[in-house]
Amino acid sequence: MSNMGLERFLSGQGLSMARTAVGDRYVLAHMRDGGFNLGGEQSGHIIMSDYATTGDGLIAALQVLAVAIRSAQPMSQVARVFEPFPQVLRNVLYRSDDPLAEPSVLAARTAGEAILAGGGRVNLRYSGTEPLVRIMAEGEDAAAVTQAIDIIADAIAVLDR
Repeated sequence: MSNMGLERFLSGQGLSMARTAVGDRYVLAHMRDGGFNLGGEQSGHIIMSDYATTGDGLIAALQVLAVAIRSAQPMSQVARVFEPFPQVLRNVLYRSDDPLAEPSVLAARTAGEAILAGGGRVNLRYSGTEPLVRIMAEGEDAAAVTQAIDIIADAIAVLDR
């Protein structure tokens, strides 16, 4: 669930970004298929396939430190290369079989996406370990992001009332 601000920054640098399913194995598989050497997840798992095939925080930290040393800039400058979009992640407990297939939830998702008006995105997925729907919305307008999340979360929550 990389931030759209990162995607915009990379595009401005002439670089592309790919999205995969959540999980290191999906990231690594896509990296191998595409010949990429850098991948990761927002949770902090960074894979640098020139050095390892798993997320390794120590390798990532050493590489960032190397950039700071080469650039002769403080870490605060090195780490501030793009402006992230406002992003909200909300977990909603559910008891029904498949809330994401419910017409009311599908309609709420469409409404949430419309609120973001092409300037953001919505991602819905089930937790792999708990009966939760993980809702993520992001966009340029923080108020619109919150409104989109509220509409979708309410539609899921009302199924269990």
